[in-house]
Amino acid sequence: MTASRQPRPLRGRLRLAVAFLCAAATQSSAAAPLTIVSWGGSYQRASEAAVIRPFAAATGIEVRVDTYSGDLAQVRAQVELDDVYWDVVDLDFDRMVRGCDEGLFELAAEDSLPPAADGTPARDDYPPGAINDCGPATLFASTIYAYHPDAFPGEKPTNIADYFDLERFPGRRGMRRTAAANLEFALMADGVPKDAVYATLSSAGGIDRALNKLDAIKSSIVWWEAGAQPPQLLADLEVAMTTAYNGRIFNAQVLEDQPFVVVWDGAVTYPGGLAIVRGTQNVEAARQFIAFAAQPRIMADLTKHIAYSPARISAAPLVTTHLATGVEMAPHMPTKPEHLAVALRQDPQWWSDYGDEAEERFAAWLAR
Repeated sequence: MTASRQPRPLRGRLRLAVAFLCAAATQSSAAAPLTIVSWGGSYQRASEAAVIRPFAAATGIEVRVDTYSGDLAQVRAQVELDDVYWDVVDLDFDRMVRGCDEGLFELAAEDSLPPAADGTPARDDYPPGAINDCGPATLFASTIYAYHPDAFPGEKPTNIADYFDLERFPGRRGMRRTAAANLEFALMADGVPKDAVYATLSSAGGIDRALNKLDAIKSSIVWWEAGAQPPQLLADLEVAMTTAYNGRIFNAQVLEDQPFVVVWDGAVTYPGGLAIVRGTQNVEAARQFIAFAAQPRIMADLTKHIAYSPARISAAPLVTTHLATGVEMAPHMPTKPEHLAVALRQDPQWWSDYGDEAEERFAAWLAR
């Protein structure tokens, strides 16, 4: 009897081993997908084509994409309630700085960022201020203004002051319903030099000065909130000129054959980046995604779909042509030297420190 029972422990161990392997395989296949949150519209489509789908193909990690408005409120709620269901957030750098200061994002693992092709360490391959404690910049975009040439058969607008000049350039203006960029536009149009804009905003009466300048066109403003709206407002001639994200106007020009003209003078140029939501269970996969997106080659691939500049210095020479149309992309980059020469570089730290107050003041001005 004893001999006939000898194999039983072996069969039991085999069954346990098989069960363990099956459970491990099930656990691996059931791992939560990586959720990346982006802005929607043409930028999100560009990101999916150039970054997100190639990452999923290269790593085998399942990726889901969600859309948000760019505000930190949803991130803040997830972290505070310990109910985190977003992993990586694509956001403007001022919000990254603010969120990092608030502890909403995981600290970045800088040594995980890939070097440039010539071996230059990542930190030395970014412009100053383009790496935050919670993540790197991936691109530079600009808020510009553009006009429809049919609205101005004679003299054409050429600078930021013209946007505020209703006498020489009559017609309604499109403007995003936010203080960011609008306050800077107003001060530059009021004669404040670019390098003194944030000192002026920080001074007593600085925000009031900007709001007073905005008063001059307030009755002619059509407010927009989503990036797809300004090109449509221009196409329908509901406005003569509008502020807009430069990439949105570029796409309307080359994909829809719209005759819009971009004015780069007074543009507000700013970085956008990626951050990992604090408390996510997908930290390692999230870090893999950020390292993938931080490759100069991947940054340059994004420019094949939309006119936003790569953040890394070594990626600039890799910019080629628009994938769908063959248009040379270098002349449309926000960081083209001629564009930077007339643009204002946004100060993310100022908006992190004073953004809440500025937005409250702007909202009160709107309500008047």
